[in-house]
Amino acid sequence: MTRSSRLITSGIAVVLIAGTATAFAIVWRPVIPAIDPPAPHAFDAALIKRGRDLAAIGNCNECHTVRGGKNFAGGLPVPTPFGTIYSSNITPDAKTGIGQWSEAAFRRAMRDGVNRKGQHLYPTFPYDHFTHVSDEDDHALYAFLMTRQPVDAPSRQNQISFPLNRRPVISGWKLLFLRRDTYQPDATRSAEWNRGAYLVTGLAHCGACHTPRNALGAERVNARFAGGDVDNWLAYALNDRSHAPVPWDADALYMYLRSGWHPDHGTARGPMAQVVSNLSSVPDGDVRAIAVYMADISGAPTPDRKREGEATLAQARSPSQASQTDTAGATIYAGACASCHETNRPLPYGGVSLALSTAVSSPDPRNLANVVLAGVSAVEGERSPIMPGFADSINDAQMSALLNYVRARFSKQPPWSGVEKTVQDARRAQAAFLLTSPAPRNAPADPQQREKP
Repeated sequence: MTRSSRLITSGIAVVLIAGTATAFAIVWRPVIPAIDPPAPHAFDAALIKRGRDLAAIGNCNECHTVRGGKNFAGGLPVPTPFGTIYSSNITPDAKTGIGQWSEAAFRRAMRDGVNRKGQHLYPTFPYDHFTHVSDEDDHALYAFLMTRQPVDAPSRQNQISFPLNRRPVISGWKLLFLRRDTYQPDATRSAEWNRGAYLVTGLAHCGACHTPRNALGAERVNARFAGGDVDNWLAYALNDRSHAPVPWDADALYMYLRSGWHPDHGTARGPMAQVVSNLSSVPDGDVRAIAVYMADISGAPTPDRKREGEATLAQARSPSQASQTDTAGATIYAGACASCHETNRPLPYGGVSLALSTAVSSPDPRNLANVVLAGVSAVEGERSPIMPGFADSINDAQMSALLNYVRARFSKQPPWSGVEKTVQDARRAQAAFLLTSPAPRNAPADPQQREKP
């Protein structure tokens, strides 16, 4: 071998060794030693209560509780474009949960998406948001979770194809998309706005649902809060791309987040119903702060947008006469919907004017199809809207005719396309939901979260 050949070979070897070392440094994370599960009395009661409120803001029970299962025991299937990922057991069970996790291990999972054993976690666990959570709030969350009832619930095997079923691959995703930084307050804004920004970008992880994702499953930073897809529901745009017929303001957002409905906007359904159910148990100031921040994200309406909203409100208060066209959709609407949506009846039987419904004005008919099929369940102990579901009384063709009629009559938007397929998809999704979801989404928040620590 010539001298030049030896130099080239040596150079290639150095590059390969350096590349291997770099890849190892990116992928490898050490095991954090196991601990004995801490005794519940080791945590201060006030700290546990604070952690309970934070867990409600983070909607932890929604993803970590399967329908009919034990609280926080995991096993909920999360469908993704890459396969199904099952949520983990976050009770303090020593064998199958996080009972042997130290607080350092818990914080690493929240900040870096790595479990106690050094395995990378899939970003269905939204650590790209949780990295913004403060040490103090992580401490309170840890205290709350470590004082829950331990549940023996082994993890379910994820259903993901190669190579994404190899966890080291996730480190590459993190290298591209994970930014490890805590929230930095904006000195030019109020304390309330900053509190809302901290919660929305961090623990509440609102963008995880309300922001579209790229081909690799990361949120598109150039389309923040422009709307997203979750559980066969459209998470509406929260920025200036909102299709709400009447612009939102902080007061309307506060009422909606606190109670789950607003007379000028409608009722929270789908995954959002569980979000507002959890928010009903947290401090009032936190809900108000979220509303203030989100109202700022959506921005003040333009004069034209404001006039359109006022005109829509006037139309809703003095509804137009129904179309005399003898269509299947008009007939179904008159028999099944008009008595609640056009008679100004008080709650719980009075329905929001459909001219005010974002579901009707949305570019996608999924949410309206979901609501008509499943209805709206009463919230225990509250005077809230209710609506029967029509899944068993209306077939797909009739449902499609109804949705098309409602769209044409109550919105100024063009007709939807593919409505019948949307209805079919909604039926399948709701059947899967009944098998795998947490407790009814319009029910009060997890009783364990409401109890005194």
